[in-house]
Amino acid sequence: MRVENVFIRGTGIRLPGSLRVADAVAAGDCPARLASATGVLSVSHSADESAAEMAVAAARSALRRAGSSPGDIDLILHADTYHQGQDLWPVASYIQRETTGNSCPAIEIRQMSNGGMAALDLATAYLTAAPHRCDALLTTADRFCEPGIDRWRTDPGTPYADGGTALVLSRRGGYARLVSLAVLADSELEPMHRGDDPFGKAPFSHRIPVDFEEAKRAFTARAGMSYAITRANAGQRSVVKQALADAGMELADADWVVLPHFGRRRLSTIYYGPYGIDPARTTWEWSRTVGHLGAGDQFAGLDYLVGSGSAVPGDRCVLIGVGAGYSWGCAVVDILDRPDWA
Repeated sequence: MRVENVFIRGTGIRLPGSLRVADAVAAGDCPARLASATGVLSVSHSADESAAEMAVAAARSALRRAGSSPGDIDLILHADTYHQGQDLWPVASYIQRETTGNSCPAIEIRQMSNGGMAALDLATAYLTAAPHRCDALLTTADRFCEPGIDRWRTDPGTPYADGGTALVLSRRGGYARLVSLAVLADSELEPMHRGDDPFGKAPFSHRIPVDFEEAKRAFTARAGMSYAITRANAGQRSVVKQALADAGMELADADWVVLPHFGRRRLSTIYYGPYGIDPARTTWEWSRTVGHLGAGDQFAGLDYLVGSGSAVPGDRCVLIGVGAGYSWGCAVVDILDRPDWA
């Protein structure tokens, strides 16, 4: 959809520490062949900071940069993929308590790695549905740690990273303007991350750590690899085509393309080759030092481009996301000004 009068007012990111891939290989934690295939140099690592705490840190930064007070925030959406630090607990309410302390709706989103883009879509609709609504605070955070997740082997080709991100979406203006946005889902691919295991009574009923490759093998043995690849590629291409059409542009017109923080081989297969994207127009040189932040890659990438001065006023950025389920998202953003914090 074409978006009118919705802006990005502030972003924030919390990356608590760094773990070198070479050290993980030397310790026997990461297979050397996987490290070589991904091209990732390091991943953000949290020794003890929970996902929820990282979300709060990122949110405070974004709110400060946006100049948004608690009274300005009309919606809080928190997107995540994994354990947030407590059991049976409303993490979005914790983020609200620790940041705005107001009484607006605070809601958690579980759309895996496309959760940030889903939040962007929902918040845009919410803000534009009533003239009095001002800002929305969007956060993402995950801490991918043992025993449930093996950051190197759970999803080979995508080293997982710990961190939080935040974005303040606003009707009051900002340093960037949201031009268009598209989100699409294809539930026929849902079993690809579930496999053939029966439903369990508790987390990790069948295996620990989580093994996405086992689930994919079960699905492709039944449906076929060609079927899975064809539908996944079609979904991504459709959502990108829609967002670009609504913005009146081609992908080649973009100054920057923010992609998921996958490894190099996966990025080449899914994006660089099929879309003719030059890695120099992406955040690759930075993202390979960060790793995959679950639902937060797009917010983090935009924060990096603006904060580093890489994206300047007049630049157009295309944000692309994909998550298990399957769902895809794409947004076009125009950089209007260089914010004070950049």
